[in-house]
Amino acid sequence: QVQLVESGGGWMQPGGSLRLSCTASGFTLDYYNVGWFRQTPGKEREGMSCIGSGDGTTYYADSVKGRFTITRDTAKNTGYLQMNSLKPEDTAVYYCATLFDQSGDQVAGGFCRFLLSWVDTWGQGTQVTVSS
Repeated sequence: QVQLVESGGGWMQPGGSLRLSCTASGFTLDYYNVGWFRQTPGKEREGMSCIGSGDGTTYYADSVKGRFTITRDTAKNTGYLQMNSLKPEDTAVYYCATLFDQSGDQVAGGFCRFLLSWVDTWGQGTQVTVSS
């Protein structure tokens, strides 16, 4: 079955770190953009970080730039989001997602900012709670 399985969420104190994982099964990530989106009650789901399927270009929302890092490991068929210097404002449900791009010419920022409705596959979501 085609799916994305997320892990790594949980509770963390402000200033701490978490690493989210997104493992694909039933397909390979070679020709897909990978993104991390988050959603809080009463707000739309927003793209926080995305990585392109081609040369690995990345995008980060202003709110997480300099603190979060997105990577992908083709051998493990897994995408990651390293979250450092966590703030209470980072509390949300985090979803990984993919978008097919065989040509590898998609811009990472385009996926995160404009292509939410075109996502191929969503992860199940993982709760991240940052509080003291």
